[in-house]
Amino acid sequence: MYTIESLYDLSHTLSADYLRQFTYPWEALKGIKELILSLGPTLEKEYTEVSPQVWVHNTATVAPTAFLGAPCIIGADTEVRHCAFIRGSALIGAGCVVGNSVELKNVILFDKVQVPHYNYVGDSILGYKAHMGAGSITSNVKSDKSLVVIHGDEDLPTGIKKVGAMLGDYVEVGCNSVLNPGTVIGRNSNVYPLSCVRGVVPADSIYKDRGNIVQKT
Repeated sequence: MYTIESLYDLSHTLSADYLRQFTYPWEALKGIKELILSLGPTLEKEYTEVSPQVWVHNTATVAPTAFLGAPCIIGADTEVRHCAFIRGSALIGAGCVVGNSVELKNVILFDKVQVPHYNYVGDSILGYKAHMGAGSITSNVKSDKSLVVIHGDEDLPTGIKKVGAMLGDYVEVGCNSVLNPGTVIGRNSNVYPLSCVRGVVPADSIYKDRGNIVQKT
């Protein structure tokens, strides 16, 4: 339930070969910057290096008020809207939406991910067609600054200080929810609005609150 294989269809990201090196998705966080720097010069001619180490597909739409920090890759037919803040180390797939006042940092967004309204996503990996409702965010650092541990059926130390959320394919996160450091949400699961989520949410589930997670029927 925690593994890359169980969470993601790797046919929907340029990072497929890179991710196959690892068992767990958080293991890939440290190398996202280097991944982008190695991928960028190899991209097909439909990508343009619009500034040093920033590659944008020619069919993508980027608002003039958006900030694109290096290194990053923005895929085909992706829309980066007004005042989006891409701090860097962001691999954004095809058909994505990065919306108004959204901030991204050290992330992999698979194809057709939507973070369309006032989201912060840092040190996270979002699977195919994952969607974060307005105002929902990933919290990527614990208040005591200790190393993040994934809390599920067993505790899995990450050895990393900054770990956001790992969202499987087709995950839906409700508006104004907070995903605490090291949250893992399985494929096809939904999170109610205004939730404070920590630990692991199984695949095909509905997260209503911490003590009320039900399987979809």
